[in-house]
Amino acid sequence: MAEVQGKRQVKQERAVRTRAVIARAAAEVFAECGFSGASVTKITQRAGLTLGAMYFHFEGKEALAREIVRGQPERVAPPQPSEGLQRAIDITLTWAHQLLEDPYLLAGARLVMEQDLFISPAENSHQQWTQVLAQDLAVGRREREIRANVDVNSVARLVVNACTGAQMHAHLESGRQDLPQRVREMWNVLLPSIATPSAMKKIVLDDSRGKPA
Repeated sequence: MAEVQGKRQVKQERAVRTRAVIARAAAEVFAECGFSGASVTKITQRAGLTLGAMYFHFEGKEALAREIVRGQPERVAPPQPSEGLQRAIDITLTWAHQLLEDPYLLAGARLVMEQDLFISPAENSHQQWTQVLAQDLAVGRREREIRANVDVNSVARLVVNACTGAQMHAHLESGRQDLPQRVREMWNVLLPSIATPSAMKKIVLDDSRGKPA
């Protein structure tokens, strides 16, 4: 019995590793080619696996693109603990720094304009990130870091829109190397309109926020 369970566990672990290899290969191909330019063949070649292995784990490139987009927020973990308004800021700065090297986040950035081909508007990356930021901004309002008359959902949408535009322009103009600076500029302009005076004194926007150690 123990031998059977051991074999089953080894098989499950192998399946998890194979699925991860396929997902990473897909992220790299999507980041380079976009959704329309990617193909199952390119992905399996990058992964060094067969089409059969690919289709065992994923129905097609649409399923892979959905998984990559849905998993974006989980990949962004600020290196320093924070909450409320500071955490919302830290998430955007961490995203900006990680995007430079993380193939999954790069894929998400490249897939932004083609999401209608594989995911519904209700669960696309814009909606996901808006919800993430709105939660932290709501905490900030409860803690009196954000002015009482500020609609945190509107601010969250505005920040996501601004970050999306910033990464697109940074890609064209600097290979995204100045993306963290563009995000800091956005917050420098936005914060006086939404933050309370006491919160403004505590907010940190330098490279210590979001940049890996």
